[in-house]
Amino acid sequence: MDSAGKMRAMVLSAGYGTRLGDLTRETPKPMLRLQERPMLEYIICHLARHGFSQIAINLHFMPDAIQDYFSDGSRFGVELVYSYEMELLGTAGGVKKMADFLGAGGAFVVHYGDVLTDQDFTAMLRFHRERKALATLLLHQRERSNSVVSLDKEGHIIGFLERPTEEARRGVQSPWVNSGVCICVPQLLDEIPADVACDLPRDIFPRLIDSERLYGFPLSGYRCAMDSPARLAEARAALADGRCQIELCEKVL
Repeated sequence: MDSAGKMRAMVLSAGYGTRLGDLTRETPKPMLRLQERPMLEYIICHLARHGFSQIAINLHFMPDAIQDYFSDGSRFGVELVYSYEMELLGTAGGVKKMADFLGAGGAFVVHYGDVLTDQDFTAMLRFHRERKALATLLLHQRERSNSVVSLDKEGHIIGFLERPTEEARRGVQSPWVNSGVCICVPQLLDEIPADVACDLPRDIFPRLIDSERLYGFPLSGYRCAMDSPARLAEARAALADGRCQIELCEKVL
């Protein structure tokens, strides 16, 4: 939160979205339409509903498509800033590049640009602050995901495997996986090396476990990661039938 009381967030939107094939050949993944509006618009408006009104967006693939649509964010009732990456920096590297922006206030959200969720971020932020967490990760339950997160009874993350091998999975009995949204404090930025491509779940979160300030927050809303045409269709259906409830910004014309 800055001196004016505004909370900040970053939406990671620089990737190519290659797993979606022809759908992202000429369109950045966050700009794929859900009920005739870009996925990124739903993310921005939901963040704004929970008080995160200053939002950074990192760019790489077809950046003009995103900037031309969202501009400075005023049409959506938010303030947007952009971070162009000449070379992809990864989830952690992209956050580190915006350290001056994200570190200027209090707790901030990092939100993957291909994740649609109507999670109650206000409740998640309350949990994060009560525990004085360094980072609080939104978690959901799913078998055979590309991550495995272990929790203790207090919600501390005590184990974190990202894209584990079958050998690494053996003996780990946890249904929890990383959801692609986290709340962090500025101190976390000190844990990320500068000017290096690196990843939050692979390179940063596992080595923060010993701090006992890494927490997991169970998903209580809808969540879908658009990593395939089938998942994109699922997200569209969830919005259409009300399983995912996100109000678009009232200022949009």
